Amino acid sequence: MSDSDSEGGVPLIEAAFDPTSTSKKRKAEAEPEASKDNKKAAKKAKRKEKKKQKAKEIDEDDLDQELGVNHSFERMDGQLLADYVNARTRLYGKDLSSVELEDKFISARTVQDSTSWSEPRTTDNLSAFIKRHSSTLKATPSKPAGAPHTIVVTASGIRAADVCRSLKSGLPKQGTKDLNVAKLFAKHLKLADQVAHLKKNKIDFGVGTPDRLSALLDEKALSVANLKRVLVDVSYIDQKKRGILDMKDLHEALLKFLLRKEFVGEERQGGDGLFLFY
Repeated sequence: MSDSDSEGGVPLIEAAFDPTSTSKKRKAEAEPEASKDNKKAAKKAKRKEKKKQKAKEIDEDDLDQELGVNHSFERMDGQLLADYVNARTRLYGKDLSSVELEDKFISARTVQDSTSWSEPRTTDNLSAFIKRHSSTLKATPSKPAGAPHTIVVTASGIRAADVCRSLKSGLPKQGTKDLNVAKLFAKHLKLADQVAHLKKNKIDFGVGTPDRLSALLDEKALSVANLKRVLVDVSYIDQKKRGILDMKDLHEALLKFLLRKEFVGEERQGGDGLFLFY
Protein backbone atom coordinates (compact mmCIF):
# COMPACT_ATOMS: atom_id res chain seq x y z
CA MET A 1 0.00 0.00 0.00
CA SER A 2 1.37 3.43 -0.93
CA ASP A 3 1.62 6.42 1.40
CA SER A 4 -1.20 8.08 -0.51
CA ASP A 5 -3.49 5.11 0.03
CA SER A 6 -2.71 4.77 3.73
CA GLU A 7 -2.91 8.47 4.58
CA GLY A 8 -5.72 9.58 2.33
CA GLY A 9 -3.38 11.37 -0.07
CA VAL A 10 -4.03 12.49 -3.63
CA PRO A 11 -4.50 9.48 -6.00
CA LEU A 12 -1.83 9.02 -8.67
CA ILE A 13 -4.49 8.87 -11.46
CA GLU A 14 -7.31 11.39 -11.37
CA ALA A 15 -10.84 10.59 -12.53
CA ALA A 16 -11.47 11.31 -16.23
CA PHE A 17 -14.73 13.08 -15.46
CA ASP A 18 -15.29 15.73 -12.80
CA PRO A 19 -19.01 16.06 -12.03
CA THR A 20 -18.41 19.38 -10.25
CA SER A 21 -16.64 21.05 -13.17
CA THR A 22 -19.79 22.79 -14.47
CA SER A 23 -20.65 24.27 -11.10
CA LYS A 24 -17.05 25.35 -10.63
CA LYS A 25 -17.11 27.14 -13.95
CA ARG A 26 -20.33 28.96 -13.10
CA LYS A 27 -18.87 29.97 -9.71
CA ALA A 28 -15.71 31.32 -11.36
CA GLU A 29 -17.71 33.33 -13.89
CA ALA A 30 -19.81 34.85 -11.14
CA GLU A 31 -16.85 35.66 -8.92
CA PRO A 32 -16.44 39.40 -8.25
CA GLU A 33 -13.43 41.15 -9.74
CA ALA A 34 -12.24 42.24 -6.26
CA SER A 35 -12.11 38.62 -5.14
CA LYS A 36 -9.96 37.75 -8.15
CA ASP A 37 -7.59 40.59 -7.29
CA ASN A 38 -7.33 39.32 -3.72
CA LYS A 39 -6.46 35.85 -4.98
CA LYS A 40 -3.78 37.27 -7.28
CA ALA A 41 -2.29 39.22 -4.39
CA ALA A 42 -2.32 36.11 -2.20
CA LYS A 43 -0.59 34.06 -4.89
CA LYS A 44 2.03 36.79 -5.37
CA ALA A 45 2.70 36.91 -1.63
CA LYS A 46 2.99 33.12 -1.54
CA ARG A 47 5.53 33.14 -4.40
CA LYS A 48 7.50 35.86 -2.64
CA GLU A 49 7.55 33.89 0.62
CA LYS A 50 8.58 30.72 -1.22
CA LYS A 51 11.43 32.60 -2.90
CA LYS A 52 12.51 34.04 0.45
CA GLN A 53 12.42 30.58 2.02
CA LYS A 54 14.48 29.16 -0.85
CA ALA A 55 17.13 31.82 -0.23
CA LYS A 56 17.55 30.50 3.30
CA GLU A 57 18.30 26.95 2.19
CA ILE A 58 21.85 25.71 2.58
CA ASP A 59 23.70 24.69 -0.59
CA GLU A 60 25.27 21.24 -0.28
CA ASP A 61 28.41 22.59 -1.95
CA ASP A 62 28.92 24.93 1.03
CA LEU A 63 29.35 21.98 3.41
CA ASP A 64 33.13 21.56 3.53
CA GLN A 65 33.69 18.22 5.23
CA GLU A 66 37.48 18.48 4.99
CA LEU A 67 37.57 21.72 7.00
CA GLY A 68 34.44 20.85 9.02
CA VAL A 69 32.85 24.16 8.01
CA ASN A 70 29.55 25.33 6.53
CA HIS A 71 30.67 28.21 4.30
CA SER A 72 27.14 29.55 3.72
CA PHE A 73 27.18 31.54 6.96
CA GLU A 74 30.12 33.58 5.67
CA ARG A 75 27.75 35.38 3.29
CA MET A 76 24.92 36.07 5.75
CA ASP A 77 24.62 39.51 7.30
CA GLY A 78 22.74 40.10 10.54
CA GLN A 79 19.31 40.11 8.89
CA LEU A 80 19.92 36.93 6.88
CA LEU A 81 21.34 35.14 9.91
CA ALA A 82 18.33 36.06 12.02
CA ASP A 83 16.02 34.97 9.18
CA TYR A 84 17.81 31.64 8.87
CA VAL A 85 17.77 30.93 12.60
CA ASN A 86 14.09 31.87 12.78
CA ALA A 87 13.31 29.66 9.77
CA ARG A 88 14.86 26.70 11.63
CA THR A 89 12.81 27.62 14.69
CA ARG A 90 9.68 27.62 12.55
CA LEU A 91 10.64 24.24 11.08
CA TYR A 92 11.11 22.63 14.49
CA GLY A 93 8.04 24.32 15.96
CA LYS A 94 5.34 23.23 13.53
CA ASP A 95 3.05 22.39 16.44
CA LEU A 96 3.34 25.90 17.93
CA SER A 97 1.03 28.83 17.31
CA SER A 98 2.27 31.96 15.51
CA VAL A 99 2.39 33.83 18.84
CA GLU A 100 4.41 31.05 20.49
CA LEU A 101 6.81 31.02 17.56
CA GLU A 102 7.37 34.77 17.66
CA ASP A 103 8.46 34.45 21.28
CA LYS A 104 11.25 32.18 20.09
CA PHE A 105 12.52 34.41 17.25
CA ILE A 106 15.72 36.41 17.51
CA SER A 107 15.88 39.99 16.26
CA ALA A 108 18.27 41.01 13.47
CA ARG A 109 19.42 43.98 15.55
CA THR A 110 20.98 41.58 18.07
CA VAL A 111 23.20 39.97 15.41
CA GLN A 112 26.47 41.62 14.48
CA ASP A 113 27.39 41.71 10.77
CA SER A 114 30.58 39.71 10.15
CA THR A 115 30.45 39.34 6.35
CA SER A 116 33.65 41.40 6.02
CA TRP A 117 35.60 38.40 7.34
CA SER A 118 36.87 36.48 4.29
CA GLU A 119 38.89 33.65 5.87
CA PRO A 120 37.43 30.15 6.46
CA ARG A 121 35.70 29.97 9.86
CA THR A 122 37.91 27.29 11.35
CA THR A 123 39.31 27.06 14.90
CA ASP A 124 42.69 28.21 13.58
CA ASN A 125 41.17 31.54 12.53
CA LEU A 126 38.86 32.00 15.52
CA SER A 127 41.15 34.18 17.64
CA ALA A 128 41.86 36.55 14.74
CA PHE A 129 38.13 36.73 13.98
CA ILE A 130 37.29 37.68 17.57
CA LYS A 131 40.06 40.28 17.62
CA ARG A 132 38.77 41.82 14.37
CA HIS A 133 35.22 42.13 15.68
CA SER A 134 36.05 43.36 19.17
CA SER A 135 36.76 46.90 20.30
CA THR A 136 38.84 45.50 23.15
CA LEU A 137 39.88 42.15 24.59
CA LYS A 138 41.47 43.45 27.76
CA ALA A 139 41.40 41.20 30.79
CA THR A 140 38.31 41.55 32.94
CA PRO A 141 38.53 43.07 36.44
CA SER A 142 39.17 40.73 39.37
CA LYS A 143 35.64 41.41 40.63
CA PRO A 144 33.01 40.25 40.13
CA ALA A 145 34.18 36.68 39.72
CA GLY A 146 32.87 34.50 36.91
CA ALA A 147 32.11 37.46 34.64
CA PRO A 148 33.69 36.96 31.18
CA HIS A 149 33.69 39.55 28.41
CA THR A 150 33.13 36.78 25.84
CA ILE A 151 30.93 33.67 25.92
CA VAL A 152 31.38 31.10 23.17
CA VAL A 153 28.49 28.67 22.57
CA THR A 154 29.34 25.34 20.92
CA ALA A 155 27.46 22.23 19.84
CA SER A 156 29.22 19.76 22.16
CA GLY A 157 31.71 19.36 24.97
CA ILE A 158 34.30 17.92 22.59
CA ARG A 159 33.93 20.90 20.29
CA ALA A 160 34.12 23.28 23.26
CA ALA A 161 37.40 21.68 24.35
CA ASP A 162 38.81 22.21 20.84
CA VAL A 163 37.73 25.86 20.92
CA CYS A 164 39.36 26.36 24.34
CA ARG A 165 42.68 25.00 23.06
CA SER A 166 42.41 27.20 19.96
CA LEU A 167 41.84 30.36 22.01
CA LYS A 168 44.65 29.62 24.43
CA SER A 169 47.13 29.17 21.59
CA GLY A 170 45.69 31.74 19.16
CA LEU A 171 44.99 34.78 21.34
CA PRO A 172 48.65 35.39 22.31
CA LYS A 173 49.48 35.57 18.59
CA GLN A 174 46.91 38.38 18.36
CA GLY A 175 48.68 40.31 21.11
CA THR A 176 46.18 39.29 23.79
CA LYS A 177 47.97 37.55 26.65
CA ASP A 178 47.33 36.22 30.15
CA LEU A 179 43.64 35.60 29.55
CA ASN A 180 41.65 33.04 31.48
CA VAL A 181 39.60 30.66 29.32
CA ALA A 182 37.05 28.60 31.29
CA LYS A 183 35.61 25.26 30.17
CA LEU A 184 31.87 25.49 30.80
CA PHE A 185 30.45 22.24 29.43
CA ALA A 186 29.16 19.03 30.97
CA LYS A 187 31.50 16.39 29.54
CA HIS A 188 33.62 15.07 32.49
CA LEU A 189 32.98 18.32 34.39
CA LYS A 190 30.54 18.51 37.31
CA LEU A 191 28.20 21.47 37.59
CA ALA A 192 28.99 21.94 41.30
CA ASP A 193 32.73 22.15 40.59
CA GLN A 194 32.18 24.73 37.87
CA VAL A 195 29.92 26.79 40.11
CA ALA A 196 32.57 26.79 42.84
CA HIS A 197 35.29 27.77 40.37
CA LEU A 198 33.31 30.63 38.84
CA LYS A 199 32.35 32.07 42.20
CA LYS A 200 36.00 32.27 43.24
CA ASN A 201 37.86 33.17 40.05
CA LYS A 202 37.76 35.81 37.35
CA ILE A 203 37.46 34.63 33.75
CA ASP A 204 37.76 36.37 30.39
CA PHE A 205 36.31 33.73 28.07
CA GLY A 206 33.65 31.17 28.91
CA VAL A 207 33.30 28.33 26.39
CA GLY A 208 30.49 25.84 26.68
CA THR A 209 27.27 24.22 25.55
CA PRO A 210 23.85 25.94 25.74
CA ASP A 211 22.36 23.79 28.52
CA ARG A 212 25.39 24.02 30.81
CA LEU A 213 25.79 27.76 30.24
CA SER A 214 22.12 28.27 31.09
CA ALA A 215 22.51 26.17 34.24
CA LEU A 216 25.48 28.28 35.36
CA LEU A 217 23.47 31.46 34.83
CA ASP A 218 20.62 29.94 36.85
CA GLU A 219 23.08 29.19 39.66
CA LYS A 220 24.25 32.84 39.62
CA ALA A 221 27.77 31.54 39.11
CA LEU A 222 28.16 32.88 35.56
CA SER A 223 27.79 36.66 35.48
CA VAL A 224 27.08 39.02 32.57
CA ALA A 225 28.54 42.06 34.37
CA ASN A 226 31.46 42.35 31.90
CA LEU A 227 29.82 40.71 28.89
CA LYS A 228 30.56 42.29 25.51
CA ARG A 229 29.70 39.46 23.10
CA VAL A 230 28.15 36.01 22.78
CA LEU A 231 29.82 34.11 19.95
CA VAL A 232 27.83 31.24 18.40
CA ASP A 233 29.98 28.54 16.80
CA VAL A 234 27.52 28.15 13.93
CA SER A 235 29.77 27.27 10.97
CA TYR A 236 31.22 24.11 12.49
CA ILE A 237 29.81 20.82 11.13
CA ASP A 238 30.46 17.28 12.36
CA GLN A 239 31.14 14.16 10.28
CA LYS A 240 27.43 13.94 9.46
CA LYS A 241 27.49 17.53 8.17
CA ARG A 242 25.38 18.77 11.08
CA GLY A 243 25.86 22.08 12.83
CA ILE A 244 24.46 23.57 16.03
CA LEU A 245 21.26 24.59 14.20
CA ASP A 246 20.67 21.23 12.54
CA MET A 247 19.50 19.20 15.54
CA LYS A 248 16.15 20.10 17.08
CA ASP A 249 17.07 19.63 20.77
CA LEU A 250 20.33 21.53 20.38
CA HIS A 251 18.72 24.33 18.38
CA GLU A 252 16.01 24.77 21.01
CA ALA A 253 18.59 24.81 23.83
CA LEU A 254 20.60 27.45 21.96
CA LEU A 255 17.56 29.70 21.41
CA LYS A 256 16.51 29.33 25.02
CA PHE A 257 19.99 30.48 26.04
CA LEU A 258 20.24 33.39 23.58
CA LEU A 259 16.81 34.76 24.49
CA ARG A 260 17.45 34.88 28.23
CA LYS A 261 16.54 38.14 29.93
CA GLU A 262 20.21 38.60 30.91
CA PHE A 263 20.96 39.17 27.20
CA VAL A 264 17.88 40.69 25.58
CA GLY A 265 15.77 41.75 28.57
CA GLU A 266 12.31 40.64 29.56
CA GLU A 267 10.72 42.79 26.85
CA ARG A 268 13.30 41.72 24.22
CA GLN A 269 14.43 45.33 23.79
CA GLY A 270 18.14 44.91 24.56
CA GLY A 271 21.07 42.95 23.19
CA ASP A 272 21.86 45.14 20.18
CA GLY A 273 24.85 43.63 18.34
CA LEU A 274 25.54 41.23 21.20
CA PHE A 275 25.48 38.02 19.14
CA LEU A 276 28.38 37.20 16.86
CA PHE A 277 27.97 34.16 14.60
CA TYR A 278 31.21 32.47 13.53
